[in-house]
Amino acid sequence: MSNAPVTGTALEASAASSPATIYAQRLNERKTAVIAFERRDLGISYIRVALFAVFLLGLWLVFGARVVSSSALWVPPILFVVLILVHERVVRQKARAERAADHYRRGLDRLEDRWVGVGTPGLDLLDVEHPYAVDLDLFGVGSLFERMNLARTRTGQRHLARWMTETPSRSETDERRAAVDELTPDLDLREGMFLLGHEFEREADSEALRDALGSPVEGLSGVEKVLASVLTFGLLAAIGLWWGAWTTGTPLLFVIFLQIGFRLRVQKRSEAQAAGIDNLGPDLRLLGDLLQTVEGRSFQSPLLQRLSAVLESAGRRPSRAVKGLERRLDLYEARRNAMFAPVTFLTLWDIHTAEAVGSWRRQHGGAVERWLEAVGEFEAISSVAGYAFECPDDVFAERGTTSGFSAEYLGHPLLPRDTCIRNDVDLGAHSPLWVVSGSNMSGKSTFLRTVGISVVLTQMGAPVRARRLTVSPIQLASSIRIQDSMQAGVSHFYAEIRRLRMIADQTEKERPVLFLVDEILQGTNSHDRQIGVEAFLKNLLARNAIGMVTTHDLALTEMVDRLTGARNVHFQDHLEDDKMVFDYQLRSGRVEKSNALELMRSVGLDV
Repeated sequence: MSNAPVTGTALEASAASSPATIYAQRLNERKTAVIAFERRDLGISYIRVALFAVFLLGLWLVFGARVVSSSALWVPPILFVVLILVHERVVRQKARAERAADHYRRGLDRLEDRWVGVGTPGLDLLDVEHPYAVDLDLFGVGSLFERMNLARTRTGQRHLARWMTETPSRSETDERRAAVDELTPDLDLREGMFLLGHEFEREADSEALRDALGSPVEGLSGVEKVLASVLTFGLLAAIGLWWGAWTTGTPLLFVIFLQIGFRLRVQKRSEAQAAGIDNLGPDLRLLGDLLQTVEGRSFQSPLLQRLSAVLESAGRRPSRAVKGLERRLDLYEARRNAMFAPVTFLTLWDIHTAEAVGSWRRQHGGAVERWLEAVGEFEAISSVAGYAFECPDDVFAERGTTSGFSAEYLGHPLLPRDTCIRNDVDLGAHSPLWVVSGSNMSGKSTFLRTVGISVVLTQMGAPVRARRLTVSPIQLASSIRIQDSMQAGVSHFYAEIRRLRMIADQTEKERPVLFLVDEILQGTNSHDRQIGVEAFLKNLLARNAIGMVTTHDLALTEMVDRLTGARNVHFQDHLEDDKMVFDYQLRSGRVEKSNALELMRSVGLDV
C-alpha cells in the first residue's frame, strides 16, 4: 500500500470534452439568447409606446383637424393587440432562456463544489432507524441526495431515496446501470425537464395528485345528466323567446325555479367530483409536461422500455389526458369569476363542468398512480445519469465473484475533488476484517463513509470515485453516528449496542454483510470493551461478514492476532507549530503513537 496521498485530480478527462467545458459553453449560449430576447423585449415595448402615440395623434387628426377618416383609427389598436401577443411570447422565451442559463449555472456550481445548501436535502425522506442512511449522510444538507437529486415530483424524490436505501437484486442493479448509461449523454433531456413548469419554482405534489385523482367519486345518474342538459337548453330557449317578445317572462321564471330545485338535489355530489383538485393546476401542468417528455421516446435499456410501456398501454397518451383534465378544471374554475356568476347560475355551468371533471376521474383516476410511479422512476434514473455525466473521471464497479470489496484510489464523492485523498481497500475472504486505528480527526470515520457510500452508488447504478472497484452483492450495515437520548432514557452505550444488534441481525439474511463500525464500544471500560468487541467480531466473521471497525484504543489492535484474516491499518498525524496536521493516508499496521498529551500541552495544560 502506497504511503503517498492521492488526490482526486489523478483521473481527468480532456478539457475539450469535460462537463465544465460543455456546461460553460451552453451557459454562454443561453446567456446570449437572454440578451437577444431582452433586446427584442425592449424594442417591442418602444413600438407599443410609439403605436399609442400614433393612436393619440390619429384621434387629433380625426376629431381635431378632421383631415383623416375615422376608419384609420382601427389600425393602431389592431397592431397594438398583435404586438401584445408577440410580446408575451418573447417574454416567455426570455424567461425560458434565463431558466436554461440557471440550469447550467447550477451544474457548474456542482462541478466546482458550491452545491452544499442549495439543493433539496430530502430530510423528510430519512428513516433514522435505517441500517446506514444516517451514518453515510445520504440525506440532509451536504448529502448525497442533495448532490444528486434532479426530480421535480415528490414521487421522483421518493424513488431516488429508495434507490439509495434499498438493497437491489443483481438484475435490478444491472438494469439501473444500463438505464443510467443510456440517459447519461442526454443533456437536452435534463435541460428540458428542468425547464418544465418554468412559470413557477416548485415541485409537483404527487402525493396530493394521487390522493385527489385516484379516490373514487360518485357522479350524477344518467337521468340527472339528461335533466341538467334539458334545463340548460330550456333556459336558453326561454331567454330567447322572452327577448324576442314571443312570450312573457313566466316560462323563464318557471325554468329558473326548476333549476333551483335541481341544484338543491345534486349540488353536494357535484362539488365532491372536483373536491381536492381544484387547486392542483400547477401540479397537473408539471405532471403533464413530464409525461410528455417520457412518452413517445425510443429506449434501448429494459428498465426504460418497461417504464415507457406503462405509459403507452393506456391507449391515449397520458399527457394528453392530463392536459384534458387541466382544461376541464379551468372551465370549472371560471365559476369563481364574479362577472361570470350569473351565467354560471343560469346555465348550470358549475354542474356540467364538475361532472366533466368527475367523468375524467372515473375514467383515468385508477391509472394516475401508475403514471406517477413511472415518471418518478424516470426522474430517479435521470438524476443518477446527470451525476454520472458530471463525474466522468469516476468508474463503474465491476461485479465480484466472491464476497468482497476491493478498490484502488477510492475517494469520498461528496468531498471537493481537488482536495479528496484516496486510498486502496481490499476486503474479502483473504482479509475479511480491518481494524483501523488512529487519533480523532485523522480520517477514520470519513474512510468508513467512503467505503459505504461507494456501495450505495454501485447499487444505484452510479459511478464511484475510484480508479477501480470490484464489489460483490452485499448487504450494507453500519454504526458510525450514534446518538443518545435523554428524553428516551437511552445512553450512548445502550444506543450503540442496539445498533450492533441490528448489524448482527442483518447477517441472518441471504446476502453477506459489509459492516462499518466507528469507535466500537467506546462507551464502556477497556476490559469489557476488549472482550465484547472480540466476541462480536468473531460472531460476524463466522457468518461470512466482512467489514471494518475503527478505534483509538490501541489495546483493541492486539486482537487482530487472534482473529483469522484480520488486519491492522492506521491513519497518523503530527504536530507542526503547535497545530495538528493530518495527511489522511491509510497505512499498514497499527498506529504507534498518541497525540493526546501533545494536544493538551499545545493548549497550555500542564501534563
